[in-house]
Amino acid sequence: MDNTKLDINQIFEIIKVDFSELIDFTEGDNFILVSHTKWYEIAKFIKNDSRLLFDYLMCITSYDKEDKITYGLAFNFKSTINHSYLEIRIEVCDEDSVPSVTDLWGSANWHERGAFDMMGIKFENHPNFKRILLPDDWPGYPLRKDFETPEYYRGMLVPKDKTYWE
Repeated sequence: MDNTKLDINQIFEIIKVDFSELIDFTEGDNFILVSHTKWYEIAKFIKNDSRLLFDYLMCITSYDKEDKITYGLAFNFKSTINHSYLEIRIEVCDEDSVPSVTDLWGSANWHERGAFDMMGIKFENHPNFKRILLPDDWPGYPLRKDFETPEYYRGMLVPKDKTYWE
């Protein structure tokens, strides 16, 4: 097994052999865009392939594409064996769900729940899929660009600007 550090171009070339129709990469980008439909199979591949060995999921960040339709996830990985770094992005619509990878990387558990709680992105087969940061009855997803803070929550005024706290 060769433990050479790989760059994003080399990583893409390895992944595209088995998943060419499910991934996209533009020269100069620092991430690979992956289809949510086969994310779990790709995730298993990048974790277990002897050339890649991405054993550490550092974080999952959710983002709003501002088109009121599409939301995204940025998964950041590190291989502690060959010191390679990888960012994989997945973009979905409201009706889509993303396969959970909690059984591959334990750290995905809270990250996936946070992405659901704040952005509304759903994860299939998550072992404890419920809100983690906000109450279960909180209206909406606060990190979406179109989120409007409610005036009241459970009868209490919800402050909308920092002057309330001064």
